[in-house]
Amino acid sequence: MQGKTLRMAIRAAACASIVGVAGQAGAVELSAGDYSAELYGYARLNAVYDIDEDISLSTRSGSFGAINVGSAEDDEVTGHFSADAVQTRLGVRTTTPEGVKVVVEGDFRPGTLRLRHGYGEYKGVLLGQTWSNFGSFVGNTTVLDFDAQPGVAGLQGRISQARYTTGPLSVSLEEPITSFIAGGATVDGKQSLPTFTARVEDSAGGLSYAAAVLAQQVEFDDGTDDESTVGFATFVAGQMAVTDTLTIQGTVSYTDGANAYLYRSGEDFGAEDAYVDASGDLESIAGYGGSLGAGFDLGGGRSVNVAYGIVTVDWDDAEDDGIAVADKSETNQAIMANYLWTPVKNVMMGVEYAYLERENVSGDDGDASRIMFAGQYNF
Repeated sequence: MQGKTLRMAIRAAACASIVGVAGQAGAVELSAGDYSAELYGYARLNAVYDIDEDISLSTRSGSFGAINVGSAEDDEVTGHFSADAVQTRLGVRTTTPEGVKVVVEGDFRPGTLRLRHGYGEYKGVLLGQTWSNFGSFVGNTTVLDFDAQPGVAGLQGRISQARYTTGPLSVSLEEPITSFIAGGATVDGKQSLPTFTARVEDSAGGLSYAAAVLAQQVEFDDGTDDESTVGFATFVAGQMAVTDTLTIQGTVSYTDGANAYLYRSGEDFGAEDAYVDASGDLESIAGYGGSLGAGFDLGGGRSVNVAYGIVTVDWDDAEDDGIAVADKSETNQAIMANYLWTPVKNVMMGVEYAYLERENVSGDDGDASRIMFAGQYNF
């Protein structure tokens, strides 16, 4: 009976939302008895003009892997316009009378419905898929590019996990993400153990901060040889409200054998964690990076944001051991600057200039510039 009442309440609220949601702030609130729920999301258009060459992924994000390097830059075809609405998002949050929180959310990247979040949480115990515990948005600067700049803190992605949170401390066991180079090819690592993470995130006055550590097993097993190494990673992130209108934020990261967690360190996202040398030993690969940005509130729903990020992967040992890594990204960096405008509540318009640069182990490099427009309507 209570389930039927809840369904009727949701239908009634949904009908009302068709004519009334434009004037509401935030999510559409639904309730029945002691149950509460929120239907939320947005519709969004991303459009981009790639000035130098076409480097767009879905959501029109810029791809480091698509940047031509070396002599290939001479063959670039300039001036590419593209647009899509696949960042459009829909989700529901519910809370039961017992205090159990459930979230299910999806979007349409790269063109079909995909699960972003699907988890339950009760008294600090979270089970399901959501943002990796080895990640934080504290040090991130607001940008329009969905994939953001390299070097921001941690995975910046959602993953299956079991997490426990008490106060500012969170610990988790997560689905492993490992890969290594063997025989000149990138292969996924054997997954024998979950990845362990621990994070502290808190604030004091105008300062917000986060720090985390991660440990994982990277294992190679071809049926004859079985080698493993321990990968680890760490980051710190912070944001300072300098004035009522100015914030400065940044991150610093280091990884060794866990480069999937060094954001945008590979051709697009994470670089390989290790390589198999000529004697069959598994050797870890290190990397480091960081980001820095500032946000300016201009008033009247207007703001300006400037962000820079860089990551570097240390391929020297792999190169010395004769591994074919000349075409691997060694350093990725980007600068993004935007102007955002909220003309009315729940509507955002923005324009952003981005410059991306990639340098390979071989020394060949390339760059690309682009201008992006976004329009987002929230409910």
